[in-house]
Amino acid sequence: MEYKVLGKSGLLVSELCLGAMTFGKEVNEADSTKMIHRFLDQGGNFIDTADVYVGGESERIVGKAIKDRRSEVVLATKVRMRVGPHPNDFGYSRRRILEGVDQSLKRLNTDYIDLYQLHVWDNITPIEETIRTLDDLVSSGKVRYIGCSNFLAWQMMKALSYSDFHNLVRFISIQPQYSLLNREMDREVLPLCKEENVGVIPWAPIGGGFLTGKYSKGEVPTSGRLSNGVGESSWENRSNEKNFKILQAVQEVTHEIDKTPAQVALNWLLNKEEITSPIFGASSLDQFEENMGSVGWKLSEEHWDNLDKVSKLPSEYPTRFLEKFRR
Repeated sequence: MEYKVLGKSGLLVSELCLGAMTFGKEVNEADSTKMIHRFLDQGGNFIDTADVYVGGESERIVGKAIKDRRSEVVLATKVRMRVGPHPNDFGYSRRRILEGVDQSLKRLNTDYIDLYQLHVWDNITPIEETIRTLDDLVSSGKVRYIGCSNFLAWQMMKALSYSDFHNLVRFISIQPQYSLLNREMDREVLPLCKEENVGVIPWAPIGGGFLTGKYSKGEVPTSGRLSNGVGESSWENRSNEKNFKILQAVQEVTHEIDKTPAQVALNWLLNKEEITSPIFGASSLDQFEENMGSVGWKLSEEHWDNLDKVSKLPSEYPTRFLEKFRR
């Protein structure tokens, strides 16, 4: 396992991040704990969860599993989604964040969170209130670093600008959906991250399981995440002509090297310049071990380029116009 600096910080994180969204739901506590310990034993140190995952159960399982190994872990969680029935049980008000961090700390059985992330942009709370509250949390020691997730480029830049102008804590990372199937972040977010030195820790790096190769064109799945997924993870969203073309390209690579489709898809991300640490999940111990097999090797330049080409977004204005003036 290799390590990378997370954004504009001195924090080193493993090249893979273990996502805990399945813990307490698809994966029972015993197997979740085994995954966490195997991940740490194999050199991983970066674990991501959220207060809303399985009603807080994911945080509780993670906290219990790392209790005796807390110093080894870069622990990340999130705040924003609704956690109760009352009007102030969601969002980024000072009240919600202060309540949320204390609730997460209790479930995680720790006195600090390494990376506290804003889960989705909040259209109600002024970013000034949010950033100042997060700055207070860092000053208090409850939080070490902050990040965001699912932000548009202008939203992240607005927050970074406010932090810089007022000399307050700034985001060191963003957690967007990004994979061979979903490269929308190439348009503005990834260039911004490169310019501002913000780490990128993608979720759904194998397209919600689509890139595992277990799904076939024209056959609606009856099991697995895509069988009952909604929104981004729905079969309707994933099963289009371009995605099957990308999957075919991934499978062609697997026929030439001794790796699985999921390992190829993850390795492509591991070797993309702007990506810091893809967040992988697992619904079984076998799936966990398979995903861990994506490290310790590297796709050939030809294979990487072929996958990059087949998954690349079409040229759009103003990018294609501005390319003419690049020096």
